[in-house]
Amino acid sequence: MNIVMFTNTFTPHVGGVAHSVASLSEMLREMGHAGLIVAPDYAEAARSESDILRVPAIQNFNGSDFSVPIPFTRSLEKTLNAFEPDIVHSHHPFLLGDTALRIAASRALPTIFTYHTRYELYGHYVAQDAPVLQRLVLSLAAGYCDLCEHIIAPTRSIADLLHHHDVTKPITIIPTGIDLARFAEGDRLRLRSRLGLAETDFIVGHVGRLAPEKNLTYLTEAVCLFLSQNERAHFVAAGDGASASEMRRMLDEAGLQDRCHLLGVVEGAELADVYAAMDVFAFSSRSETQGLVLVEAMATGVPVVGLDEPGVREVVRNGKNGYLLSADASPGQFSKALARVRAITAPGRAALQEEARQTAASYARSSTARQTVELYSQAVASHAGARATRTRSFEATLEGLKQEWRILANLANAVKDAVATRGDSAK
Repeated sequence: MNIVMFTNTFTPHVGGVAHSVASLSEMLREMGHAGLIVAPDYAEAARSESDILRVPAIQNFNGSDFSVPIPFTRSLEKTLNAFEPDIVHSHHPFLLGDTALRIAASRALPTIFTYHTRYELYGHYVAQDAPVLQRLVLSLAAGYCDLCEHIIAPTRSIADLLHHHDVTKPITIIPTGIDLARFAEGDRLRLRSRLGLAETDFIVGHVGRLAPEKNLTYLTEAVCLFLSQNERAHFVAAGDGASASEMRRMLDEAGLQDRCHLLGVVEGAELADVYAAMDVFAFSSRSETQGLVLVEAMATGVPVVGLDEPGVREVVRNGKNGYLLSADASPGQFSKALARVRAITAPGRAALQEEARQTAASYARSSTARQTVELYSQAVASHAGARATRTRSFEATLEGLKQEWRILANLANAVKDAVATRGDSAK
């Protein structure tokens, strides 16, 4: 099959969606399929890339590390004519996501949409504390789902969320997979040696974008409490973002700067070494659809301490591969959970590590890619009639206009819903 994917974030941007798209594309090629990725341009992007069409984008939107694509490009139609896609896979419900719908409608192709992100929790990049905006974004995303043929939800929590918001199109749960071998090759001592840490020092680790939606002020407070009560313990974090400076300030004020190591963005073999150096992975995000970094940590045998939130509860099994705390747990309780991991006996630690590896094994990307291809095949087969009967002239133009109307209607309904919610809240 020829699969064209539309995404608003892609390499060199570091994040879960960019990683997911790149990993899936790589697996599709290994399975003998052809993939074309339509993604925003970045100043740091390679100038020579195969199977990727870059579109112009506004860089570092509103001070964030995101680029906002401008989804109108003359080269897109020409590239698609040469590629001849069989199916469209959208990874965002806005911007290039709308372009994906238009392309699919005009070419009589099925559209698959992966609901990667809880978009309503990212409103701070546009306006602070805006419930109306949150409702608007959530309504738009839910409405977008019903403009597609099939939805992929990475976890049961997200599938339940979509059903709760009245999404009627079929939903299949397929998590983003990881390359198990890559993380199994991490060296526990290499990073420790570079940082001057002993093999017996206890390392609390974290990997991810250091952004406000990741609840990192909470995490840093918990880590400060833990370090202040535990000698020969250190905090290592890989990633960068708007919250990095606040984390450094909190750690400095606590007098813990010598025991905290913010590494910046780490990728490739070095990232596997970062995970391998950890004794426990600390994760406090409340905005996940799937905690991919949790699975990566577990692939190296690292237990996780996290909050009972979507994308986390599906991975962390309390007392088995880590500790899952209530969503309203205090930083002090989180700190105590970290201390509990440190205090565990050698046999208990070995059991946690083995259970973590077994959990990660169920997320092998070879398995999740096969599930995705099976869904593609079903969608193409069910859409074959529409594609065979529609010509590329009048009917295609008409269907394109109808889809444009549906996109506008979804926007109008979302605005109406958000305004009505605001009116109800004001009463």
